[in-house]
Amino acid sequence: MSDILSDHASRLDALEALITHQERMLAELNEVVTSQWRKIDVLERQVAQLRDEMQNIGPAREAPEPPPPHY
Repeated sequence: MSDILSDHASRLDALEALITHQERMLAELNEVVTSQWRKIDVLERQVAQLRDEMQNIGPAREAPEPPPPHY
């Protein structure tokens, strides 16, 4: 009977250790995902700003270029 209780106790300890490890890993993964979403948000804003800037200079680019000075 003592062997059975000892076996169950060791299995329970192993499961508790596994759950603790998984909880730690989930917390670390959550931090990584949160950090990446923040970076993605910043990059999306930068892309939108660059897109706006490119659209604003678009009409100026379509104007004919003046001839080079040596022409």
